[in-house]
Amino acid sequence: MITRKSKREIEKMQAAADVLVKCHKEIARMIKPGITTMEIDSFTEKFLEKHGAIPEQKGYNGYPYAICASINDEICHGFPRHEKLKDGDIVTIDMVVNLDGGLADSAWTYAVGNVDEKGLRLMEVTKTSLYKGIEQARAGNRIGDIGHAIQQYAEGEGFSVVRDFTGHGIGPTLHEDPHIPHFGLPNKGLRLKEGMVITIEPMINEGSWHSQMDSNNWTARTIDQGRSAQYEHSIVITKDKPIILTDQDKE
Repeated sequence: MITRKSKREIEKMQAAADVLVKCHKEIARMIKPGITTMEIDSFTEKFLEKHGAIPEQKGYNGYPYAICASINDEICHGFPRHEKLKDGDIVTIDMVVNLDGGLADSAWTYAVGNVDEKGLRLMEVTKTSLYKGIEQARAGNRIGDIGHAIQQYAEGEGFSVVRDFTGHGIGPTLHEDPHIPHFGLPNKGLRLKEGMVITIEPMINEGSWHSQMDSNNWTARTIDQGRSAQYEHSIVITKDKPIILTDQDKE
């Protein structure tokens, strides 16, 4: 079932998003060679507790951590680990924050030290593709318009778009309808309506878009060891331009 959120619900989600953004900004300062993603997971849990929030995905279908930390060829749902990040790695930190029942979801890919030119280009294209998708996320447009904008841009830049994982509706539960693919045809799919809250979270690969699952049954990685990047925002559909709840650039 697809729900349209009330003003009060959106305000609660914005409050959760504000905490999430603050946490991501702190993580950005922490990312450097030698730190471990387990340290980042521990920091996140303490940060959220300090701000009266909880990590929504911890315990979700048995997932054991406060964040997902996906390194290099891991597409999504990477487990935090004790191995140190190395110079040249890229790492995606994904989290969902619950503050008094309001939810916010955002992932960001970070460069660890000195990343090569192709890795930086992958990150740049992935981030740009997110915003190209967001541009299409307004009442009256269709879900296919979002995916088409992302796919046309990313593939035009020589990268591939992951098909196996999508964006989704969010609030009051973590994953709700509709699914938001990051590929597709314009003017196809469900029509977007004012008050819907969705995530757009393109996962873009250097090589093949195909994925394979690790033995933990959570972590997805590329089949050819190509690197993968992901950027994600939670957004509100309006009759005008969308509201980015998890915007890191607003004052």
